[in-house]
Amino acid sequence: MARYLGPKFRLDRREGTNLFLKGKRSTSPKHPIEKKGAVPPGQHGTSKLRRKVSDFGLQLREKQKVKRIYGLLERQFKRCFTEASKEVGNTGEALFRLLETRLDNVVYRLAFAPSRAAARQLVTHGHVLVNGKKTSIPSYNLKVGDVIALSEKGQGLPGTKESLELRGDQLPSWLSRQALVGKIKSIPSSEDLDTTIDKQLIIEWYSR
Repeated sequence: MARYLGPKFRLDRREGTNLFLKGKRSTSPKHPIEKKGAVPPGQHGTSKLRRKVSDFGLQLREKQKVKRIYGLLERQFKRCFTEASKEVGNTGEALFRLLETRLDNVVYRLAFAPSRAAARQLVTHGHVLVNGKKTSIPSYNLKVGDVIALSEKGQGLPGTKESLELRGDQLPSWLSRQALVGKIKSIPSSEDLDTTIDKQLIIEWYSR
């Protein structure tokens, strides 16, 4: 399946929550979720004829929601799950550790980009350095002690400056940043993971 290139707010409405796919616009009071509530897209929205969602449907929607948050294709997401399932311990937590330590996500978490999509572009365009070396693979998984910085051109991009102004003080506990240099302090723990995501539903989906 190709990467979705349509309206991002439509995805928010489809999943019934703000996926924060549009950077600054995702925090606006004009966001469709703020204006209309969690009304699915389409002519009739929440039709009274809509049936109760099955377990299958709940599992699918949760998987789709997380895929869209991190901007992954199905094969990429399934590969992450397969890798997580091989680790000792909680598969759900292992999955989200892999997702959170992806280079594109860390660039976003460091506020170097307004969205994960913009962070992915920074990486693929060669504007991100890991331990002093240009790294252009968004899925590259970082480890404790890795240092992430932007190229000189990347530092001057308008989106980078705007993101730092808006979210520069919103670092997760497992990251640190001084000026435009970030570092992985620790591996994300269960306390760092998004509590609005039902990891068990995703495990059940891939365990069918």
